[in-house]
Amino acid sequence: MEVEMETESMKPLASGDPDPSTGEGDQAKEGPDESSSDITDRSTEEGDTPMDISPASQRISPIIKQQMPELTVVLIGDTNSVETGSKNLLLAHDEQTAAVDEFTQFSSKLYDLCGRHISVINMLGLQHAEQLEQESLSHIDQIVHEQGIQAFLLLLPNGQHVSHYTSGLQWLEKIFGKGSLAFVMTVVTHESDEKCESALTDLKASSDIDEKRFHTCTKSMRDETEIIALLEKIDVMVSENEPHCYSGPMCVEEKEQKQNLKLDHESQEEERTSGSVFQQTTEIVGELEEGAAETKIKCDPLSEPGDVRHSETNDMAEKNDNTTVAGESEIKSAIASATNEKGTIDEDTDENKDKVGKIEKSVKNSEEIHRVQQRQREIEALLSRLHLKDNYQQKLTPADFLEIGPLVKQHHETSEKDLAYTFLQRLMMLDYRARYIPVKEDSTEGSHSKHVPTFDDVDTEERNFDALFDTSPDTDQRKQTHVHPMDVQMAVFHCSDSFLRQNMITKLSQCQYALPLLVPDPLTMDIECPLWTLRQIRKSWKLTDNSNVVKTKSMLICKAETPMVSFFRLGSVSLSKSQLMNTLINDRHSTFFHRNCPGSTKSRYLMDGVAEIAWYCPAGKPNDAFTDCITFCNLHGDALSSEKQRDILIEKASVNVVLLPTLEKGHKSMRIISALLNNPKPLICLIVDNESVAVEMKPGKYKMGLKDRSQSDVSEELKGIIRKLLSRPYSAFQLETMASVSGIRVDEDDRVCQTGKSAASHILDLLQEMDLSVIKDKFLPCQGQLWHEWCRKNKELYCLKGQIEKEKCKKQQELKQIRQKQCGASSSELMQLFIENLRSLPPNEKMYFLKWIGILLDDFSTDDLSVILHKYDEKWSEVLALKKKHDKSDQLKIKQIELEEMSTKLQSATFGLEHIFREMGQIYEAHASLLIEPKTGKINWSKYPELAAELMISGHPMELMDGDAGHVPLTWITSLLDEVIKKLGDQRVFVLSVLGIQSSGKSTMLNAMFGLQFAVSAGRCTKGAFMQLVKVSKEMQKDFKCDYVLVVDTEGLRALELAGSTTLHHDNELATFVIGLGNMTLINIFGENPADMQDVLQIAVQAFMRMKMVKLSPSCVFVHQNVTDIAAGEKNMEGKRRLQEKLDKMAKLAAKEEVCDAECFSDVIAFDVQKDVKYFAQLWEGSPPMAPPNPGYSESIQELKHIILSKASKSKGMALSEFKSSIRDLWNALLNEHFVFSFKNTLEIAVYRKLEVQYGKWTWALRSAMLTIENQLHNRIENGKLDKVEHSYLVKEMNNSCEEVETAMRTYFDDDGDKEMLVQWRGRFESKIKEFHDEQVKGVKRKLEEVIQQKNACKKLDDKKTEFENKLLQKSKELAHKLKDKAKDEKELEKQFNSVWNVWVTELTEGTPAIKDINIQEDEFCILEDLGIEWSLINDRKSCGRYKNISKIGDYLDYVTLTKHQDLRNKSQQSQDIEKENKDTREQGKAARAWGTFTKIFGFGSTKPEIEHHGSRSAFPHAEQQLIRSLIDSVEKQSIAIIKSKPVATRGYSTTYLHEVANNVKEKVKEFESKSKTYALKNEFSVDLLLYVCDMAENQLVESHNKFKRNNDALTYLESKKMQYYSIFGSLCKGNSSAVVLGELICSKLKVSTVQAVYHKTAIELAGEMKCSFPPFSGNKLNLEKHVLQSLAEQEDFDSYMNYIRHPRKQVESFIKEAVKKYIFTEHNDKALGILKKNAKVIGQLVSQALYTATEEVKTQGGDTDMWLEEFSSSLEAELTFVTNCCENFGDINNFDFLKEEIEKGLSSIIEEMSRLSLRNMEEFRVRPDKILIDQLCKCCWVQCPFCKAICTNTMEDHSPDDHSVPFHRPSGISGWHFKDTVELCIDFCTTSVASDGSFYPHRHDSEKSIPFKMYRTGGPKYANWRITPDESKLTYWKWFICRFQNELEEYNGKKFQGRGEIPSEWKTHRKEEAIKSLDNMYNL
Repeated sequence: MEVEMETESMKPLASGDPDPSTGEGDQAKEGPDESSSDITDRSTEEGDTPMDISPASQRISPIIKQQMPELTVVLIGDTNSVETGSKNLLLAHDEQTAAVDEFTQFSSKLYDLCGRHISVINMLGLQHAEQLEQESLSHIDQIVHEQGIQAFLLLLPNGQHVSHYTSGLQWLEKIFGKGSLAFVMTVVTHESDEKCESALTDLKASSDIDEKRFHTCTKSMRDETEIIALLEKIDVMVSENEPHCYSGPMCVEEKEQKQNLKLDHESQEEERTSGSVFQQTTEIVGELEEGAAETKIKCDPLSEPGDVRHSETNDMAEKNDNTTVAGESEIKSAIASATNEKGTIDEDTDENKDKVGKIEKSVKNSEEIHRVQQRQREIEALLSRLHLKDNYQQKLTPADFLEIGPLVKQHHETSEKDLAYTFLQRLMMLDYRARYIPVKEDSTEGSHSKHVPTFDDVDTEERNFDALFDTSPDTDQRKQTHVHPMDVQMAVFHCSDSFLRQNMITKLSQCQYALPLLVPDPLTMDIECPLWTLRQIRKSWKLTDNSNVVKTKSMLICKAETPMVSFFRLGSVSLSKSQLMNTLINDRHSTFFHRNCPGSTKSRYLMDGVAEIAWYCPAGKPNDAFTDCITFCNLHGDALSSEKQRDILIEKASVNVVLLPTLEKGHKSMRIISALLNNPKPLICLIVDNESVAVEMKPGKYKMGLKDRSQSDVSEELKGIIRKLLSRPYSAFQLETMASVSGIRVDEDDRVCQTGKSAASHILDLLQEMDLSVIKDKFLPCQGQLWHEWCRKNKELYCLKGQIEKEKCKKQQELKQIRQKQCGASSSELMQLFIENLRSLPPNEKMYFLKWIGILLDDFSTDDLSVILHKYDEKWSEVLALKKKHDKSDQLKIKQIELEEMSTKLQSATFGLEHIFREMGQIYEAHASLLIEPKTGKINWSKYPELAAELMISGHPMELMDGDAGHVPLTWITSLLDEVIKKLGDQRVFVLSVLGIQSSGKSTMLNAMFGLQFAVSAGRCTKGAFMQLVKVSKEMQKDFKCDYVLVVDTEGLRALELAGSTTLHHDNELATFVIGLGNMTLINIFGENPADMQDVLQIAVQAFMRMKMVKLSPSCVFVHQNVTDIAAGEKNMEGKRRLQEKLDKMAKLAAKEEVCDAECFSDVIAFDVQKDVKYFAQLWEGSPPMAPPNPGYSESIQELKHIILSKASKSKGMALSEFKSSIRDLWNALLNEHFVFSFKNTLEIAVYRKLEVQYGKWTWALRSAMLTIENQLHNRIENGKLDKVEHSYLVKEMNNSCEEVETAMRTYFDDDGDKEMLVQWRGRFESKIKEFHDEQVKGVKRKLEEVIQQKNACKKLDDKKTEFENKLLQKSKELAHKLKDKAKDEKELEKQFNSVWNVWVTELTEGTPAIKDINIQEDEFCILEDLGIEWSLINDRKSCGRYKNISKIGDYLDYVTLTKHQDLRNKSQQSQDIEKENKDTREQGKAARAWGTFTKIFGFGSTKPEIEHHGSRSAFPHAEQQLIRSLIDSVEKQSIAIIKSKPVATRGYSTTYLHEVANNVKEKVKEFESKSKTYALKNEFSVDLLLYVCDMAENQLVESHNKFKRNNDALTYLESKKMQYYSIFGSLCKGNSSAVVLGELICSKLKVSTVQAVYHKTAIELAGEMKCSFPPFSGNKLNLEKHVLQSLAEQEDFDSYMNYIRHPRKQVESFIKEAVKKYIFTEHNDKALGILKKNAKVIGQLVSQALYTATEEVKTQGGDTDMWLEEFSSSLEAELTFVTNCCENFGDINNFDFLKEEIEKGLSSIIEEMSRLSLRNMEEFRVRPDKILIDQLCKCCWVQCPFCKAICTNTMEDHSPDDHSVPFHRPSGISGWHFKDTVELCIDFCTTSVASDGSFYPHRHDSEKSIPFKMYRTGGPKYANWRITPDESKLTYWKWFICRFQNELEEYNGKKFQGRGEIPSEWKTHRKEEAIKSLDNMYNL
């Protein structure tokens, strides 16, 4: 869309007009020219009617017309808002938009109206244009820069004013910039008959429009009153605006388009003035041009406007080094023209003097314009070269550099475009050589410099001589010089935001460089004092007082009051002032950059006028240059041209030092020198070209000549003068006072900075006048004594003594009370203010707020902290001195106590931002643990993690471990990381941790490496551990598998505040924690002290050893800092060899301590001494405090960073969620005494559980496939089609399923997100799947072979079956033929059939003996009598029925006879028990507590059915009880195995089988008795056990014998066929044909087999459906157990519970059966019926298809009945059982279609009947869903915990080498454990016991050897393979169980929950719902 724009103004002179340059301009002066005619003509051509030119218009002078307009107005808005026409006063033409005129003059209509020169630019409708034309943009730009715009009139049509107002302003801001909005006047236009009073109200409602800048008028704009009122409002607006006109730039892109059209690429890069991005400069230029242009145009009416513009354009196109000022020559020509015009102007006239004065002013203004424009071009070119142009407005931020980017190359040249980035990166690494980065020449530039001029042979010598002394510049000199190093620094400074500036300046300070104090703006030259950037700089120095005592002083430099020595120069001097100053501060380091520094150039653009500041800090040594801290200020450039800076420095200085040449009288510098001499402040004049010695001209005024003097002499003499002057009273300088200096801008005055400071100050106001040591107690109470007490008690939970569970409940209650106190104290005013600011402040203000808090708190605590530290050092020295003397007196103890008190005070006095965040964490933890709802009006505590997460993401370090309490606030850290994950996603991080001794430079190293800001200052050493996220740049992410590096900085080992064993324990704990967390750990060794190395290595190696034992594998790099000579290769090799030896030695020691096999360090961790050891140079290059960092240190940092990133690129790192889990796992393990046994890798556990679920899916896929194959083969065997099963056939049939499972496994192990962790189990699971497959194949083969065996055993009968059926059929036919007349009499037929049936059966079975039923009970009595047991005893035991529960009872005392020794012991114990219980009664429980000190040893005791209230019977040992139970279980299993091994189903029952079982029982009991010396088993036990076993065997034997009878008894078989043949008989009687009868016979057989096939198929599908979708069955073993326990709780049946505890598999099988019933018959009955009906339909279709196939085949081949039956049965042989034994009597069938129809009729009724099948009948068939699921789900580990009987939850049956484990254990009293020789049941969880000091007896009672619980694995095989990790026994379920069934448990076990086994009252508060819910914790661990 093309839109044209026109300026309502006069055109320039057209061709043919008089040319002013020819002398014809007089006509223009004297009268009107043709310009007015031009206007008339144009109006006539372009409008509807000619413009009416008033007389006033005709009298306009041409000079007036050509001068700059008084007012320039731009019309913007909608074209519908105005009606154009000749009478429109504002826009006097019809076209609303037209071509833009080349120049803008004035509107004649407005001139006629008010006599003012007003230019109107019509831009109506342009906001709807897609793109403005280049010509239009250029014209607008010219107007803006040359004359400025006073007002933008936003015209809005009434009714659309609200929407158009916003869009109009947005467009204006886009085109002209934000500054243009201050010049907007809003005009709502309306029709003449409209009212728009509400327009202002509407606009106010939607915006903040100013009423004074609002106007209404008619669209025609003919009303003079309205227009005059509008102009008056514009005048008011102009007067209020500052500046009065808008002269800002258009957008940068439009400018660059213009330049691209006019300038070539090279000039474009250097001279982009019109395309500047710098608004401030163009405003200045506009202001200067406004004044200059007015004078110029008035005084130069004869020059062509086009000439002026051409001159300016040429001027802009000049090179930077061009010294000719085109504008100046132009103005000079204008002066000449004005003064020599026809020779008529008299210079002496007043008029001419006034004109000349204006011309001179014009010249000055024009020079200023050119100077500013030239500077603008230079600055812009500089920023373009450094690729910083875009960052002048869009500032660089810390986030741009707080990320892992490409490594900066140390010794390589850098291109200019990378110079700024490289400078900052190297500066962040504390490399002071960042100033001296070599720059590689651009190839294009280099090509120009390689031309070498050649000379002719003639006069060669003369030409060489001329060339040698030729002064003309050659090609190399003319080429562009490289960027001045200080321009790079200042360019980065100007292009950085305040936070990056602060970081940058802090690093410069650490590099001992001078810092900017007064900085001129590059364009406006306004002076800024960057006070904010200097705020966090801290300086330390040492003072020597009069008593020669050295004291250390450390403070924020902004607060320091020091003398200040100011240096500046007047004029040009030959010596370097900066270099001289360096000799005063540090003669070996260039604190101030000077002309002789590397990289210095003549051209610099950003340093002139900059005042830099530096400090000299004495070291407290005799050779210090000065005895106190002194501030030095250096004003760069000539002080004559930096007046404001010079005056400020003179005013603030204590001593002024001036460098100057010898001055002549009247020199402009003399005024300054005179003022300084009269100023009372000391003055030192350094005269460069004078040879005089130092002379004190008058008090405090020195002069000194520098000519022909060595710099060292001058320096020493100058130091002496300064010392002398400062020994007198002087005015001190404080950096903070710069904020009050007038005439400069202070960065801290910015609104956002002030907002942050104000918020921080409000908080600091609360702390004023308070003792530092009590502030934290008052305002941060949650982290003080309460938090420390909570941590102490929480750790005590893991090393309980006495009554463990009771003590645990007590401590948990105490913990809860502490949390309640924390909640009550958590609303301090300080925290409320802090949280509110953190929540409500915008991001930028928030960052300022946090910075200010840190700065102000640092300053607030500095003085007190310094005093305490000094006293602490003194006290520590005294203690060390006494220890050296081996003083063991009380004095040492007293001093140590005082030192401890001092340490506590030091801890209290340390107060920083990290403590406030710690308080936030504690407030959150306290409320979260108690689930307290936030109070109304208070900030929601649940939002705290979100606030902290935002800060962590932005790069703020967060405390991971509280260093004061030595504790990890797990709840807080977990929630914090959860919020980070919510905001970032579960990003992958590479965790880098660092470990080393205190004050070894760990934090400094991390800060230098990654640009972080961990605390490093004196007295602020890191306490605990902090974590910080560092983003990996997009450029680096392509080589990384991680999104972030998470850096963990830790406090130092061997902290002085800790002592003795506390130190060692804390260090080991810390080392284990951070090494376990990190993917890589930097082990930082400082210095070459062998003792220091030994300590660090020992701690680190032991931590790595622990990681190996818990299967964690972090990597490590050893960093050896402060090595004297890292360049010596031989020494490094020797050092590495010694380090390797030490590590190997430490590894052996650690292996012994941790009980692990390791001969060398490489056995512990993958370590290469050649690659994983890095030597660091010492940090400082010299002696602090004035020493800069050693460049070698930064090089070492870079090399170490390369090593880290190289290793990180090969590591997958870990997800943030994994990091969170690692924190929890490591810390929970560290709370226990034995880390290795306590460590529980929850992440690994979770991954393994997921793998178990997959394993279940894979095995089910194999099992379901095998079930289908088995079912098909079983049918074929029953059909007689298969008599042998080949192993290879089964494998082949399973091949597809195996391949699918293998593919699924491969995909899972290769593609899962946790594949690195899964790899450890891959081989084992692959082999387990193969084993499972092989077992399935073997199992099915074995079962099918048994079927074949049974089939063969029945072969004799099967052979007879065909004969029987043929005879029966023949007899039926004969009888039917006799009775065909009575066919309608059903009763008669039945009577006749029944009468002959028995005759038939007798006849057919003659000679075949019948198989009798068996009577097991009779056999039992006979067998027991044969074993010598009396009949009466057998009868008594049988009658009482107790034998049925022999495996379930809890007490076997009545079954044993105790020996005499045991009786005596028991009587003695009985009296003790009676006495004990009486004592308990008298003293109300005191004795129970006394037991805690008397014994902690657990033992085994007996159970008994009844417990007397007073006294007790003897305690039968628990071990013996367990052995008897084991005997019963063993005998039961053996008996079942014997019975199952007998061929009862194939050969029938024999009494010998039961004899064998009984003999086995008798032998086992006898063997058991032989091992017991303390008791004998009674006969009653043997009889009951035999009866129990026989009773259990009876069901199995009877079922198998009945099966044998069904398959082998002819009589039984024939009786089963009676109804079938009665039906055939009836059909024959009715005269039906053979086809009909055969059809009925086949249908009768199909009815049975199809139903069986449907049920079998349905059973398999239902099992699969439940396995995949039913929650209890769809997971792993643990998931199943959770549902079993939930079911038990819902039932609340004690017997079921005890069955689960004693026989878990039985109870689980029972649960599966019940769950399947519930699923099929209740919860998912519809689904189950749907599967049943679907299968019925499928089977029906199979039979129909078989009918069709058989019929068609017989018809095709002309077969007979036999063929048809063979084809039919073959089609169905794999799907259902179908055997045809009778076909002899149907040979007459020849119509097989009829037979097919008859069978289909019967089949339809069968299918109809099948659709109504009941699911309940499924239990009667061979394949049942519950049996399938039991086989699948119960093929797992069933080993029980030897203490509490908890079941191993591993899904694999054999999971070696992994130990047995369970997430949560139970109180061991549930399984009968009690305290030795008492009736006190134990309520301790075994997970708690294994962390206690108690012991237990693992062996038989006659052994007195006890085993400490902590060494439970040594108790024997059943203990050795169990992994019991200590926990807090949080599972509520079993606590509820004990309380719910207390009486039943006591009765069952014959013991009491009393004394040490008393149930804690807290347990009794748990409800069943709570118990069931707690099971989720078990599964979600």
